Amino acid sequence: MDNISVGRLGEDLACQYLSDKGYRFLGRNYRKPWGEIDIIVRAKNNTLVFVEVKALSENSYEGLSPEDNLTSAKLRKLQRTCQKFVAVNPDWIRGDRGWQLDLVAIKIPAGIGNPVLKNCEINHYENI
Repeated sequence: MDNISVGRLGEDLACQYLSDKGYRFLGRNYRKPWGEIDIIVRAKNNTLVFVEVKALSENSYEGLSPEDNLTSAKLRKLQRTCQKFVAVNPDWIRGDRGWQLDLVAIKIPAGIGNPVLKNCEINHYENI
């Protein structure tokens, strides 16, 4: 599985995971010249949540975790992208809830043609 396929599958699995946790979907793959937001959801408490997804297939682990792919430079870029999104869309913020940036890290096992959520190792880091 190539990196693009792993990324798409990771985002699909993250969407399923978040849906199962009660998040409501507002958008996916928000792209601007200055950055990208993988998933935009609203938490049960009405907080606007931007979700970065990092996925690795088992074949590419080699001692790495998906979390290792979120560098400090990437995190800063994500934070700026979220800030710009909120500046342009202030009505998306509800009351005193504000917004947060989460990371969903997914390890996808090798040898499964169409892996499902239960086959994967998922770590959800809130408000990174």
